[in-house]
Amino acid sequence: MKTRTSPTPFPKAEIGREMKGADAVVECLIREGVDVIFAYPGGASQELHQALARTDKIRVILPRHEQGGSFAAGGYARATGRVGVCMATSGPGATNLVSAIADAYMDSIPLVAITGQVKKEFIGKMAFQETDFFGMTLPVVKHSYLVMDVHELPRIMKEAFHLARSGRPGPVVIDIPKDVQQAKFQPVFPASVEFRNPILSATHRASDEALHKVLGLVAGAKKPVIYAGGGIISAEAHRELRAFAEATRIPVATTLMGLGCFPETNPLSMQWFGMHGAAYGNWAVDESDLLIVLGARFDDRITGDTRKFAAQATIVHIDVDGSEHNKNKRVALPIVSDVKYALGRLNELIAASNFSPPDTAPWHAQISAWKKGHPFSFEHSRHIQPQEAVKALYELTKGEAIIVTGVGQHQMWAAQFYRFNEPRRYISSLGLGAMGFGYPAALGAKVACPDRQVIDIDGDGSFAMNIQELATAHIEKIAAKAMILNNQHLGMVVQWEDRFYGSVRGNTILGDENNVGSPDNPDALYPDFVKIAQGFGVKGRRVIKKGELRAAIQEMLDYDGPFVLDVVVPYTEHVLPMIPAGKGVKEMLLK
Repeated sequence: MKTRTSPTPFPKAEIGREMKGADAVVECLIREGVDVIFAYPGGASQELHQALARTDKIRVILPRHEQGGSFAAGGYARATGRVGVCMATSGPGATNLVSAIADAYMDSIPLVAITGQVKKEFIGKMAFQETDFFGMTLPVVKHSYLVMDVHELPRIMKEAFHLARSGRPGPVVIDIPKDVQQAKFQPVFPASVEFRNPILSATHRASDEALHKVLGLVAGAKKPVIYAGGGIISAEAHRELRAFAEATRIPVATTLMGLGCFPETNPLSMQWFGMHGAAYGNWAVDESDLLIVLGARFDDRITGDTRKFAAQATIVHIDVDGSEHNKNKRVALPIVSDVKYALGRLNELIAASNFSPPDTAPWHAQISAWKKGHPFSFEHSRHIQPQEAVKALYELTKGEAIIVTGVGQHQMWAAQFYRFNEPRRYISSLGLGAMGFGYPAALGAKVACPDRQVIDIDGDGSFAMNIQELATAHIEKIAAKAMILNNQHLGMVVQWEDRFYGSVRGNTILGDENNVGSPDNPDALYPDFVKIAQGFGVKGRRVIKKGELRAAIQEMLDYDGPFVLDVVVPYTEHVLPMIPAGKGVKEMLLK
């Protein structure tokens, strides 16, 4: 006889003691497991900072610019998968968060941005430091809240964190007027969230029928390829991906957002593809007859001309966000599903059946020949080449570091010459491409992972945009390192000038254009990053001679604190391969 059990009771809300709205916000953060917040105070957020000062459960890190703090929160989220949290005051404090919010939106990063707002009675009246931050951020958030009733704060906070981390992750803004922060009330903390729209609460799972279709396509393929994106990392599905790829013997090419979701030292790996990706990965996708797209969105830097992209392939697209299906590229089989579930279930179906992978030996032989003939490479010279510096860093860290980047040529070289075998080891602003991202994001990643080496591979232009965060590193004792590939130019823009604009320099030289610093003209190098670092209390070193490179990198790695290594490189290097914007694989530049 079966014993009947009582149904699990629905979790009850908890009634708290009387407190200010600001204290309720802090209590909600604690309940969500937040252990650090990157926050810059001001008049409209002062109550929140006072509330944070009354607890020892949350570390408050003071950035030197709100953009730095919000990029740091993004770096924390990317390194952990947890929600990153930043906070600023109203007006200019809030607007300084916009780049990081847009960055999180483009790359599907869980972020909660809390902003102070002027008192309710002044909203819409152009009061001092008032901006419509709710309206301003609507195009670049997953959701926004303007809290007009203090009693709604606990529910809104609970919803915001749920929305930020669930489904396709993204940023959520909570704008809180100062009088709401000051109001006293007895909060009711909900134990769970409910939405009127069932889509917001639904768990999307692929049907067995759809997954059997996928396996049927695999069985008949001669040239299959897996195209894996950042959704694999967001869903923590990298183990399932590896099992599926090895069971089916399908080679894997990732996006930059997907770096590390499949081990790059695995024989099935084609590393990453796209505009500056591996030639063999691009050729394989171009010639594939079956393309299985997992947690990716057909970004233009991947596809080039979409009419020419994988033109011969039957395309399967599995993504939790159905709005991405057929948006940029028409596909044969769109499947709305959590990608971890879909891959896990595919692996179960394979194990429970007589499935055997198709004979793709000729296909693997072709890919091997492409890999051998066209690896990522560079020409050595008497000067330190930027690729050489990244390669040396990879060898000295044995591939175990978290690499953060700014935006530009160095960003691509970091991805090309540092190998990534695990997720959340390559952290970069990819959809938005925000310069100034690198060092503050490295601070966030280091706070999240204090026992791991965190190195920002940056360019001199990108690093200068948030250089003030060296002060944060020193005061907060955050041992994030920066290796600057210093070519005295805005390197990626210079590359486009060289390729498409007759090498005419349109404001791309960062020093004196009549006396440009270089490895052969070190006295003209500008600015002096080592002296700037020292001014912030951070140790620095410049290296120009090739023979001193590895020792200088080792010194940086061994130093117990933040460190700036200024590696002087020539500006003449180009990132190759390169598929010109709007072109196809057949027009890829190899030299």
